[in-house]
Amino acid sequence: MSVIEINLRASRTFPFISKVTGIDFIKLSVDAFFNKNMPETPINSLDFVAVKVPQFSFSRLTGADPILNVEMASTGEVACFGEDIEEAFLKGEISVGGRIPMKGIFVSLGGEENKIKFLEAVRKISTLGLPIYATENTTLFLKKNGVKAKRLYKIHENKFPNILECFKKHKIDLAINIADSYIKKDVDDDYAIRRFAIDHNIPLFTDRQKAELFIKAVLEKKPEDLLIKSWNEYTGI
Repeated sequence: MSVIEINLRASRTFPFISKVTGIDFIKLSVDAFFNKNMPETPINSLDFVAVKVPQFSFSRLTGADPILNVEMASTGEVACFGEDIEEAFLKGEISVGGRIPMKGIFVSLGGEENKIKFLEAVRKISTLGLPIYATENTTLFLKKNGVKAKRLYKIHENKFPNILECFKKHKIDLAINIADSYIKKDVDDDYAIRRFAIDHNIPLFTDRQKAELFIKAVLEKKPEDLLIKSWNEYTGI
């Protein structure tokens, strides 16, 4: 019998952790398979943060819904290091094509729970001084809670100003669409919003926690704060 491949469950994470800690976990795992005596390998405490950020190729998949589910969707990933999680994450997002918003931000929050949970993040991002655009219900909710927002009509409403028009005119350079997965709609504007964002090369967030971290990073870090350092400068190896 021949072993053709050993595909570890953590086949991507193993190399990442090895790079971060400076310990070759792949070699250790192979030695363990063959019952070799292995010396104790302490992991020193880290004074930096490392993150993995996925790279998606939805722009090449015509018509695909750029939303994450349980299946594997990324076609690659980058690993970035930073002094803290905000720096490392922002480096990672920029590396996979993300951008710091400079023109306008579109927000669409489906369901009352998403609106309430994401309210503080929208309040924070409003301090950037950029116009915030939103769909009808999200606009009403934000205004009720003291956040200025400009209403955009949905695509199927055939009124102006609508979402697609603003995407086409490059008035928006960040789209946040947190959909309520429990509500089924006859007209799925959330899919159209996500698809048009990708088709017009607009960075898109569909996960609330990831969007919150990105907003926090953008508010706390300027481009000049993102240090350029070599791997061994972080790990000391």
